[in-house]
Amino acid sequence: MIALGIEGTAHTCGVGIVDENANVLANELDMYRPERGGIHPREAANHHSDVVVPLIRKATKIAGVKLSDIDLVCFSQGPGLGPCLRTVATAARALAISLDRPLLGVNHCISHLEIGVAKTGSVDPVLLYASGGNTQVISFNNGRYRIFGETLDIGIGNMLDKLGRELGIGYYAGPKIEKLALRGSKLLDLPYSVKGMDLAFSGIMTAALAHHARGERLEDICFSVQETCFAMLTEVTERAMAHIEKDEVLLGGGVVQNKRLRAMVGTMAKERGARMYVPEPKLCVDNGAMIAWAGQIMHRAGIRMSVQDTKVNQRFRTDEVEIPWR
Repeated sequence: MIALGIEGTAHTCGVGIVDENANVLANELDMYRPERGGIHPREAANHHSDVVVPLIRKATKIAGVKLSDIDLVCFSQGPGLGPCLRTVATAARALAISLDRPLLGVNHCISHLEIGVAKTGSVDPVLLYASGGNTQVISFNNGRYRIFGETLDIGIGNMLDKLGRELGIGYYAGPKIEKLALRGSKLLDLPYSVKGMDLAFSGIMTAALAHHARGERLEDICFSVQETCFAMLTEVTERAMAHIEKDEVLLGGGVVQNKRLRAMVGTMAKERGARMYVPEPKLCVDNGAMIAWAGQIMHRAGIRMSVQDTKVNQRFRTDEVEIPWR
């Protein structure tokens, strides 16, 4: 079976094509890049509307298949930005109806986990999912993927991007902050906001900006933000692993491309006698291949949807989804 997946929860529109063995035949992305400020949902949706058809054409060409070869059409049903979700859902519905193929809406967060499991060889991991809009610690337990910890305010990626704008280093600031942090050495006082198994990041940004106003070096601010936030993420992840007695940790989401975060989690895993798994970079970020693969395993498990079942859900919780394939 060949599945085509369309991703469009936020700034990235992606189209991926995957076979029944999780071989990625194509995985094409196009990111909305605002001239200034952050993501405007309607502008991002307009971007997705402009690029989704060319991406479908490009993906099928790279995969060496025709549209008539597609057996299943999948799309990101949520969570995400409403206008973006509705745009890709409309595209997926139109494609599925025109091809007379089954259509499945999939949970974006679960897609990150399942493509990571399929491509890294992990079996039953705890997932540290760190992206722009989401920060969660997830693992399978009693028939569902359970959230063992999450952000109480904003995702780690959104916090880094907002901080970058305020510090004048531009949008999609994560890689720039990582580069600046390499030249920092002074650990500034920032709130360590772990609340049980959950986390909060907005107060860290406020404190970092206060240090900036007092004249602290940009490099030291970036260094301190990374050290504090990534230590928080690592602590909550380790506690989840201990609580449910699992010895695998899987990283997913765009923020996990950060080498310092990987180093911290990797050290934690090694000291526990556990293993850390990280998919290739293009499968860490939002992408269509993960959507296609999640649809593959859902379809294989007997899940079917009518068009009426494919209404998007901006607040589609990871733990809402029944998991009959595990």
